[in-house]
Amino acid sequence: MVDMREKYEEALDQLKDTVLALAKESYHAIDNSMNVLGSEDINIAREIIIHDKEINKIETDINDQVATLITKQQPIATDLRIMLASIKIASELERIADSAGGIAKIRIRVKFEDEYILARLKTMGKLSMLMLEDLFDAYEKQDVNLTREIIDRDSDIDDLYKEIVNTTYLIDNDPFVAGQAQLAARYLERIGDHITNIAENVYYFITGEQYDKFEK
Repeated sequence: MVDMREKYEEALDQLKDTVLALAKESYHAIDNSMNVLGSEDINIAREIIIHDKEINKIETDINDQVATLITKQQPIATDLRIMLASIKIASELERIADSAGGIAKIRIRVKFEDEYILARLKTMGKLSMLMLEDLFDAYEKQDVNLTREIIDRDSDIDDLYKEIVNTTYLIDNDPFVAGQAQLAARYLERIGDHITNIAENVYYFITGEQYDKFEK
């Protein structure tokens, strides 16, 4: 009985480790997509797109781990909450990587040279990366206050997105580049939304309560 419990705890720890591994992969996908925006080497963009398939495999692995834990064990309510949150978090992380891949595809089509565009896009990327970094700590330390703060910070990304979409400077500069910049900004705005969704699931994992029910 003790051996079975130990194996169960090891499997649960492995699930948490895999979720964190996926989070780090998604973090690097954002970082790489920001680096490639102004880069001369479009091969880097192609590598980001190819690597997205590996990230998809990690999400599948998480789903398989949860299915195995539920079917072969009888998880208590707290552990079941971790498992359900892990599935939702993995889905959001995979979508973050997809958005980073979308930005890489934009780089294949166009190279942004205007510092106005690059500065704002990279700031959006940096803000999302900082949110994700702090989520690592919130997840591991079960920090509710930090989780709430991360959710609130998504508005900073939204403000930059609106600035890029609404500015006449971009449109007057080059309509095609403007459209691609706005699409890249949209991907980054979605990344912020996905991170917010993850934070809400971390909140659920920590407290057992839905964030939007009690906090919004």
